[in-house]
Amino acid sequence: MPTPASPATVRDYIRTIVDFPKEGILFRDVTTLFADPRGLRMCIDQMLHPYAGRRIDKVAGLEARGFVIGGAIAHQLSVGFVPIRKKGKLPGATISESYTLEYGEAVMEVHDDAVTPGERVLIVDDLLATGGTAGAGIRLVERLGGVIVGCAFIVDLPDLGGRRVLEGMGHAVTALCAFDGH
Repeated sequence: MPTPASPATVRDYIRTIVDFPKEGILFRDVTTLFADPRGLRMCIDQMLHPYAGRRIDKVAGLEARGFVIGGAIAHQLSVGFVPIRKKGKLPGATISESYTLEYGEAVMEVHDDAVTPGERVLIVDDLLATGGTAGAGIRLVERLGGVIVGCAFIVDLPDLGGRRVLEGMGHAVTALCAFDGH
C-alpha cells in the first residue's frame, strides 16, 4: 500500500484551524510542525541558513513558541538563549516594554542582565503578524545594549504588516513561509 508523500516544505507541516481563537481568524498552528522530527529539523536548519557565518552571541525567543525554536537554534549555534516573556513571568530584576495589540496593550519583560552591551542577538518567534510583540522584544534587547542581527520567523502574515514595521525599525526579517489573511 503506498504511503502519502512526506511534506516537502515547512509550510506543508503547518495546519490551519478555522475560527480560533475567535470567529473569522485562521490560526496557523505550528505544533504540528514541532511534533514531526523531520519538520522540526527542516525548520531549524532553514531558520539558521540566512545567518550562516555571521557572529551571533545569543538567541532571544519570544513567548511562548519562540522558546521552542529559539532554544533549538541557540543549541545549534552553541550560544545562550534569552527568554522574552509576558509581564510577571520572570523572577529577579527585569526591564519592561509595553506594546499595542489589536484590542489593547501588553507588556513584555526580559531579565536586566540577559544581554550585555555589544552582544549580537537573533530574535526568533513562530509567527510575525503586526510586529508588536517582536518590536517590543527588539526594544528590550536594544535597551540592554544588544545589537540585533536579524529577526527570524517560521510564518509571516504579510497582510498584517509586521515585516514593514520591523524593517522600518532598521532590522532584517526572514520568514520560512507566508499565509494570506490573518
